[in-house]
Amino acid sequence: MKQILQNLSNGETSLIDVPAPKNIKSNILIGTRTTVVSAGTERMLIDFGKANLVSKAAKQPDKVKTVFNKMMTDGLMATVDAVRSKLDQPLPLGYCNAGVILDSDIKGYDIGDRVVSNGYHAEVVRVPKNLCVKIPDDVDDESASFTVLASIGLQGIRLILPTMGECFVVTGLGLIGLLCVQMLRANGCRVLGVDFDSKKCAIAKNFGAEIVDLSKGEDPLVVSKRFSRGRGVDGVLVTAATQSDEVMHQSAGMCRKRGRIVLIGVVGLNLRRDDFFKKEISFQVSASYGPGRYDSFYEDEGNDYPVGFVRWTEQRNFEAVLDMMASGALDVKSLITHRFDIENAVEAYGFLNDPEALGIVLNYPIQSRKVL
Repeated sequence: MKQILQNLSNGETSLIDVPAPKNIKSNILIGTRTTVVSAGTERMLIDFGKANLVSKAAKQPDKVKTVFNKMMTDGLMATVDAVRSKLDQPLPLGYCNAGVILDSDIKGYDIGDRVVSNGYHAEVVRVPKNLCVKIPDDVDDESASFTVLASIGLQGIRLILPTMGECFVVTGLGLIGLLCVQMLRANGCRVLGVDFDSKKCAIAKNFGAEIVDLSKGEDPLVVSKRFSRGRGVDGVLVTAATQSDEVMHQSAGMCRKRGRIVLIGVVGLNLRRDDFFKKEISFQVSASYGPGRYDSFYEDEGNDYPVGFVRWTEQRNFEAVLDMMASGALDVKSLITHRFDIENAVEAYGFLNDPEALGIVLNYPIQSRKVL
């Protein structure tokens, strides 16, 4: 089968023929129909791969201490060899997958069912049962493949605790930001979108948001004050990707007293104490697509959290996103700018730095059991 892999040592992305995975207990084997390239995450990985060793170390300072300790115990050359070996290991890309079940021992998940998962960009993927959800009949495969991306935004929205009638800022109108605009609007909130890209601002406006187009010199603090009727906004969802600390300073400046800021993206975090102290602003970082993420008890072992104690797990967030798509509250079709067959996947990655690109969809041939 074909799969997209990246070499972390040089950032090269390749389409490789690899053996198809076999199913194991409490997992689901999926024949992929559509995947979405996550522009932010996958661009970051590719840029990391293209950087030299010094730049790689600067981008992952937490790993430097580990390397230093190894050097002290194992010696310089052994450490260099170990680091290079680690970087030479191919990294599977992708986590936004829609397809059909090829094999399953999970009750309610039958062969032929359409499902979404966080599977890789590959013709066949195997995923644990808690990371897989059936697709409603009136949601097409392309739309469904945006489920995981939308769930990342949805988890951030859950953390910011919106109530009907509140006003929020979404800073950064990439894919996740534009999905957040729609979900906040569906929650009965007023939304102000902020970005440097006029076209993305126009899309946000079409989804019902007011906008701040930074490319035109508009001041977010001035506009947000008017937008919030002079009170300050109730909260800010930061979906931007930048090394600058100014985004957080600006977000705090837009908030009312005891406003909320939730970080979904990746920004500079040299916070200014006065920004948060004087207004008692709360700040939280959102971890991916919801409770259960990075917990092997939930993800790998397939144990669910009781709904009475954890209402919204990552799997239940997937379900909520698909329900919004089915009802028409969440439109992803208008966010698709490029479509490629999997055979042309390497070409697709050439568009990651294209300012016109938003949703890059990869389509796969119809899967059957003969793939196995």
